[in-house]
Amino acid sequence: MRTRVLRLLRRPWTAAVAAVALVVSVLVAMPASGAAAAACRVDYGVDAWAGGYTARVRITNLGPAVSDWRLTWTYTGDQQVTSAWNATVTQTGASVVAVDAGWNGAVSTGGTAEFGLQGTWRSADPAPDDFALNGTSCGDGGTPTATPTTSPTAPPTTPPPTTPPPAAECGDAVICSGFEDQAGPEPSGDWRFTAPDCQGTGTAAVDSAVSHAGGRSLRVDGRAGYCNHAFVAHTADLSSVGPVMYVRMWVRHTTALPTSHVTFVSMPDSAQGGRALRVGGQNGALQWNRESDDATLPAQSPAGVALSRPLPTDGWQCLRVAIDTSAAGLDTWLGDEQVPGLHADGVPTQDVDQQWLTRGTAPRPTALRLGWESYATGDDTVWFDDVAVGSAPIGC
Repeated sequence: MRTRVLRLLRRPWTAAVAAVALVVSVLVAMPASGAAAAACRVDYGVDAWAGGYTARVRITNLGPAVSDWRLTWTYTGDQQVTSAWNATVTQTGASVVAVDAGWNGAVSTGGTAEFGLQGTWRSADPAPDDFALNGTSCGDGGTPTATPTTSPTAPPTTPPPTTPPPAAECGDAVICSGFEDQAGPEPSGDWRFTAPDCQGTGTAAVDSAVSHAGGRSLRVDGRAGYCNHAFVAHTADLSSVGPVMYVRMWVRHTTALPTSHVTFVSMPDSAQGGRALRVGGQNGALQWNRESDDATLPAQSPAGVALSRPLPTDGWQCLRVAIDTSAAGLDTWLGDEQVPGLHADGVPTQDVDQQWLTRGTAPRPTALRLGWESYATGDDTVWFDDVAVGSAPIGC
């Protein structure tokens, strides 16, 4: 199928899978007269953990403008590429070839193109070498240098989105709300309070003191305890949005995601008989959850959780998702960067989506609900603003 858009909790196992970030920069001085000019500069940033890695690759074109590009390199360890975004990446032995995705093929002199990949390794994950752009070397074959960019226990840097970032406007989105039409403290108009299964002590209100943009937002004071649901649902019928449904919202919350399972976005899914497709957290990191069989994305293993991200507290975060309603595909972005553990592309990946893909039926969300649902511990106050849902990508 097509890939479309969409504070890790400290545990005893964290040290074994903590991400190690490094950046490799390949750049040589302009050669002496008569020598061939370097074709490019390559910045290869890697986030590695026990047995796996993601890499963010930036090409700077030092030669004439190109209408398409092909970057090659050689791995010096036993790395194996398993997936990629913004490029088609293939590997034969230690040799790797990355070809542009079409929309990002044109690169002017001095311009850049970026793509990302994910892979595995068993015994060694050193820096690659022999980068070449369209057959011309990017350097003199010297060994690249590696420089740590974060502490060894920092979570991996997220790779970039799989499509060009669109404009931040809602366009012709079915839902486009900054809650500015709310006249009082109670949600009204297109937004209605709901407790889908059972109601506890959680509350929801229109907040005129805290907002991302404009003067209002939706505030939900979520409470811990099983079946303590407090949501605000939009009245729009989303059953015809697609074939890919894009959701964008700004979220702000006050308490780090807990170890136990919580939900803050709930979408009734007709493919599950109306049970919810849910976005929330577990083990301190963001996750997808399917109510019908309790499948999670990523898998709740140490390696799976390490591929997700925490939802930062005390600041507005742009959360975007893409749900393929014609296949079992999902993508998720925090800001403009894709979360590798929250990506399902139809090909099972260990510790990511092998559990999620046991159900082959594509999701078909019919409505959007924002709020808080706790299944054990986890009080939180959450704000939502600038919410949009449509059939085209919606930027931050």
